[in-house]
Amino acid sequence: MQRILSYMRRAIDNYNMIEDGDKIAVGLSGGKDSITLLMALKTLQIFYPKHFDLIAISVNPGFDFFDSNILKEVCNKINVPLVESKSDIKEIVFDVRQEKNPCSLCANLRRGILNSTAVQNNCNKLALGHNEDDVLETLFLNFLYAGNLSTLPPISYMDRSKITLIRPLIYAPEKEIRRFIKKNGITVMPKVCPMDGKSKREYMKNLIYKIMLDIPNVRANIIGAIKRSNISGWKEF
Repeated sequence: MQRILSYMRRAIDNYNMIEDGDKIAVGLSGGKDSITLLMALKTLQIFYPKHFDLIAISVNPGFDFFDSNILKEVCNKINVPLVESKSDIKEIVFDVRQEKNPCSLCANLRRGILNSTAVQNNCNKLALGHNEDDVLETLFLNFLYAGNLSTLPPISYMDRSKITLIRPLIYAPEKEIRRFIKKNGITVMPKVCPMDGKSKREYMKNLIYKIMLDIPNVRANIIGAIKRSNISGWKEF
């Protein structure tokens, strides 16, 4: 946990993600990233100089493999309230519209439900578990498929919902999160999406890995370039 907390606190402090009196909703999908984020924030809550409250919000998309019991066990163990919002995402995206590239629509629907549920529960911030690998993959996706230089912002304010979105794990490499989950024997949902392993994001993950074989320090170089160029608000305070 100490390594995860080190990455997370540095991001939180560098981008002023948490203020005294915040009520933070953590988007809990059941995957390794969101579970790690929730557990790390709960630990941080003990000693962080700014007081904040936590709840977990889970969007049940309606997939057969979605297991609410895993989420309940995690939240009960660390004493964090869980709010589960059932949805028709599976029916809308995969049954009715039969999207060939469903990730964008699915993400937008999930985000909308997370935002509205956070507002209903009097939260002023929503924390998502995107890690450093997600930041790099999103940069490549946007550059190669959309022709723009942007990635996941560390922090952003959503005018419509009046919620501030924070990503406390943006400095944490995915391998460190995997190590934390494995070392502590934490049960995660085996599958959180039908597109796991076969999406454009997975292609970007493999592409970055291949580049790293020739340029080992490419991750640090790209993250440094993002910060220096202030892409997507990455300039540290």
